[in-house]
Amino acid sequence: MTAIPLLLDGYLDELPVRGDDGLTARFRVISSPTDDNVDETVWACRTADPHLAHALLTLMQPGDLLRIGGHLAVPGPGDGGGPRLDVDALELLAAAPARHLADMVLDRYGPYLVVFDPEVDTVPVFTETGAWVGTAENADAITDLIHAHETGSPPPSS
Repeated sequence: MTAIPLLLDGYLDELPVRGDDGLTARFRVISSPTDDNVDETVWACRTADPHLAHALLTLMQPGDLLRIGGHLAVPGPGDGGGPRLDVDALELLAAAPARHLADMVLDRYGPYLVVFDPEVDTVPVFTETGAWVGTAENADAITDLIHAHETGSPPPSS
């Protein structure tokens, strides 16, 4: 197996995975020398350094811009597997921007739970025991729906 020293900047692609021994981590980094999608390379990475693994598993999130250094392991014909970057240096250059409702979010309104989905305007509402309350037309109508549920009156129509 050939090992080539390498230093690169790239974005953490997804949450790192803890190794079977609990001290290592595997992760992927996306790097592009031109910031053009056609020039992107996805690097399969791993680190055996428990301090770096801990930082990756507890402090890093997808989209973080990292500078990683290590050795590119290029397997020979009988080694099996593909090339990977064995990381022995890691630096956070920039944290990923905060995601604003990029995913579904479960929120609490007292004893009520609501599900915000960025793909739709309507908001399903349940009690904390899981009983169905109804669907609010939008986020502004949640309290009206809850009030109607508590008083037994019909929710206001929009």
